[in-house]
Amino acid sequence: MTFVLTAVGAALAVALELFEAMAIVLAVALTRRVGAALAGAAAAVLACAALGVVLGPVLVAQVAGDALHVVVGVALLLFGMEWLRKGVLRLAGRRARSDSYAEFVAEREALSEAPPPVAGGFDWPGFVVSFKGVLLEGVEVILIVTVLAARPGGLAPTAVGGTAAVALVLGLGFFLHRPLRRLPETELKYVVGLVLTTFGTFFCAEGLGADWPLGDGGLVIVLAFWLLLSQGAVRALAGAGRGRPASTEAAA
Repeated sequence: MTFVLTAVGAALAVALELFEAMAIVLAVALTRRVGAALAGAAAAVLACAALGVVLGPVLVAQVAGDALHVVVGVALLLFGMEWLRKGVLRLAGRRARSDSYAEFVAEREALSEAPPPVAGGFDWPGFVVSFKGVLLEGVEVILIVTVLAARPGGLAPTAVGGTAAVALVLGLGFFLHRPLRRLPETELKYVVGLVLTTFGTFFCAEGLGADWPLGDGGLVIVLAFWLLLSQGAVRALAGAGRGRPASTEAAA
């Protein structure tokens, strides 16, 4: 159960963040120059990889035992509650739904209004847009994956889920040259919020000395609790917000 939930959480988190990064890179490649888009993305990937190489060993070396469970649990709760909060607001119609395709279109329109790159010169504006977009999404991916992998037994499922997500997103981007239009990103991000919050609650409790009667099976109970609580919040917010326009707050 722990292996499956960890792999699913890592895969969904990585895939959804990569879809948003891919939307920016493709917009730069199709509007300006492919070389600048790929160079910016590659530079951001290297920066994120360096962060992961430094962050993972430091976390494991400095924290161990129950303290590691608490640190991992708190980190997962912080990420999970934020994803879950946004998911609840989106499902209740109180926040714009997440849509990488819409971001792709908007980015292309914004880039098309910028001055064209100089003939024979390097497209630095395109490089910067691509680098910034991939870096912002990549940092969150690295933080989530590092925390999931840092817990005991977490490296293998995190690696499996993350690798599968990278292969899927890169494959779709290569063949489709655009983000998927009908991908249910709002619902998937809500699921990521549930999984991360579940793990955060579970590991915090373990680190503080709680003994789950069902062992890892306690994850199912915690997941059910957060599912019921969040769905109740969705219904309450949807009922209170009937007749009001959805928030125009950014969907990221």
